[in-house]
Amino acid sequence: VFSIYTQAGYALAGVGVELDAIASVVIGGTLLSGGVGTVLGTLFGVAIQGLIQTYINFDGTLSSWWTKIAIGILLFIFIALQRGLTVLWENRQSSPVTRVNIAQR
Repeated sequence: VFSIYTQAGYALAGVGVELDAIASVVIGGTLLSGGVGTVLGTLFGVAIQGLIQTYINFDGTLSSWWTKIAIGILLFIFIALQRGLTVLWENRQSSPVTRVNIAQR
């Protein structure tokens, strides 16, 4: 999209945006392991990231590097949350199920 906007294909135009792209997707709810995620969730992640960037830039008292730090902290929290939920789901799926035959009572 950026190349269409600038009408040029500059290879270094997206340097430094990798963390932002990954963070937006993860904050939006897409699992890094794959299989779960929506476009609407990704748009929500982009909106959250935009709000953080706007607040830090317009506040004026914080350096712009705090944006990357805040996004990194959020990314760490969401990855830890995803991992915890995945482990919980796997434990729930692998637990043995005892079947009770109601007809024998």
